[in-house]
Amino acid sequence: MTHHIVTLPGDGIGPEVMAPAVEALNRLGDFEFTEHLVGGASIDAHGTPLTDEVLDACRRSDSVLLAAVGGPRWDSTDPGAPRPEQGLLGLRKGLELFANLRPVRPAPALIDSSPLRRERIEGTDLLVVRELTGGIYFGERGRSGDGAFDTCVYATSEVERITEVALSAARSRITSVDKANILETSRLWRETVERMAGDREGIELEHMLVDNAAMQLVNRPSHFDVILTENMFGDILSDEAAMITGSIGMLPSASVGAGGPGLFEPVHGSAPDIAGAGRANPLAMLLSAAMMLRHGLKMEDEAGRLESAVDRALESGLRTSDLGGDAGTEEATEAVLANL
Repeated sequence: MTHHIVTLPGDGIGPEVMAPAVEALNRLGDFEFTEHLVGGASIDAHGTPLTDEVLDACRRSDSVLLAAVGGPRWDSTDPGAPRPEQGLLGLRKGLELFANLRPVRPAPALIDSSPLRRERIEGTDLLVVRELTGGIYFGERGRSGDGAFDTCVYATSEVERITEVALSAARSRITSVDKANILETSRLWRETVERMAGDREGIELEHMLVDNAAMQLVNRPSHFDVILTENMFGDILSDEAAMITGSIGMLPSASVGAGGPGLFEPVHGSAPDIAGAGRANPLAMLLSAAMMLRHGLKMEDEAGRLESAVDRALESGLRTSDLGGDAGTEEATEAVLANL
């Protein structure tokens, strides 16, 4: 069976890290890749960060791989100017992606690269499940006189569907993170999660206030299995959790919806300062491809093979510059492919 994949290299180091992912996937299955522009590259070519044609192509695909968008050349103080990041938001909205999944599992060979002590992070293998389309990022906002306001709104149905995603991913425990001692939306969140997950067989449910969760991610990250939370809290906590691994250049992510194609991308940005230098770390992009295999295409064996190849390359001593070494993109790619 041929899987149809849309690739969106984007900006900065995006094209450099996308190529290794395509090469690895071609060794693991039968894929047909179609490349399109997004972000700043699309602004330069079409005046918009996401064209209708590209969105339609993504909708028709089996999965979408995105590398990175953004860069200072497209920064503007003009509020009406198109920005590369709007392309990513347009993809999430157009593909109806409401759940962001960020796994955090320090590679055994990189335990000592973390800013946390080894005994703190050993055994950490967690997943942040973040609601993507509700909350304060999408509420009414504005200015009045010398003040400004943002509105946080959640519907019960939005909490229900993200809770189902967390339940399907959890092995033993769900930690639902909120601010129910202060916020009414968090009280609705907690009530809904409790109703759905409170008596699920084999799953322990705990509720944790977001300030405590931020502390416990540093104090005892191995305690967590699945962290379930709303949009803004998840945005903050997932970046905090990223540093457990020692480098944001190691982290993949997935955005999924209700049955359509998912969007798979590394957490790192476009790194325009090293674009074209051959120094970009391709491992997060390769691990994002593994997430696509697992969550988007249900190719569990192939996903495991790719993840194991990354682990073995690191165990053999591979280190890119962000990991304290001097290996470039090509050397890192060759090391992983040699272990496939």
